[in-house]
Amino acid sequence: MADEEHTFETADAGASLTFPMQCSALRKNGHVVIKGRPCKIVDMSTSKTGKHGHAKVNLVAIDIFTGKKYEDLSPSTHNMDVPNITRQEYQLINIDDGFLNLMTQDGNTKDDVKLPEGELGETLEAEFEEGKDLLVTVVTAMGEEHALTFKEAPKGN
Repeated sequence: MADEEHTFETADAGASLTFPMQCSALRKNGHVVIKGRPCKIVDMSTSKTGKHGHAKVNLVAIDIFTGKKYEDLSPSTHNMDVPNITRQEYQLINIDDGFLNLMTQDGNTKDDVKLPEGELGETLEAEFEEGKDLLVTVVTAMGEEHALTFKEAPKGN
């Protein structure tokens, strides 16, 4: 009995990280999980049915967080996982030790999102230091969060 109770402690709020979708229903610019990574489909093609009767779907996808390219070949009738992706905009309050201090819509602070690496992070930091009011878009998928874009907040908010 104690084992059964223990399994509930590790469960999340019921939101699944992924959901299944038949390969033939996937579309270009949609999302899919390849090798355990959330990816955006950039190209896909379907081969004819072979002698064993399954059309194959060839997927080319880019990891939404790292930009790495992945390819996968799967029968069109099989299910593949599609990541549940959420986008949320936050106001940037501060940049502290490689992390963004963000304000949520309800006025709470969120400070567990890393400053993006490379040019995006450098530009974000430079514009913030210029005193610009910035909104950062944080994308969440499969338990990972990344700041992928930002823009200047409209004046008069």
